[in-house]
Amino acid sequence: MIKQEAKTQAAPRRRLFRRGPWENVATAIITLGVVMLCQPFLLVLYTYSFVTILIGVVMFTIVTKLPD
Repeated sequence: MIKQEAKTQAAPRRRLFRRGPWENVATAIITLGVVMLCQPFLLVLYTYSFVTILIGVVMFTIVTKLPD
């Protein structure tokens, strides 16, 4: 009984920490940072573009360690 309850609680956690969806999110953040870097309209977006790219790269590096 206890083992079965532990399995049902662990299953949503496993789904939450799968590599595939988080890699897509990290790639989207990196892409957003590059778009922010290349746009000529707002200086604020250009200012935070490097930080956005850096967050995406760090996130991607961490996410690649998660299980499939």
